[in-house]
Formats: sequence, structure tokens, C-alpha cells
Amino acid sequence: MSFKKVQAEVVNGKCPTCLEITMLVGLTNDVYRCMTCGTDLEQHVNGQITYLPIITTSERTKEYIKSFKDD
Repeated sequence: MSFKKVQAEVVNGKCPTCLEITMLVGLTNDVYRCMTCGTDLEQHVNGQITYLPIITTSERTKEYIKSFKDD
């Protein structure tokens, strides 16, 4: 029996949902989960790294991104 080692990426960032500086755990290459409130966030890199909530609808499985302004 062989085991495959899985290693999750953990980063610090500000969650736009709960507004806390918290640990974000990588679920995929660009999707992270906030360890404070549990929101799934998509990482965007455009001059700076930002995390935006992923919003899914029950009618479709397509992911939508809700924009947030930084305070």
C-alpha cells in the first residue's frame, strides 16, 4: 500500500467577509478557505494579491465573484 503525501498551502491574509487578518488554507491553486469564518475565497493577483469570496448559485454551478472595496 502506498500513500500520497498531500501538503496544503497556508497563507496569512485579510478575509473580506469577516474582515479579520487570518490564516487562509489552500484548497486548490487559486481557492482558499478562511479559518475564521469558513468562507471560500478566490485568489486574484493583479499587482497585489487579493482574496474575493466565491458565490455559487443553486440554479447553476458556475462560480460568481462578488467585488469588495478595500477600506
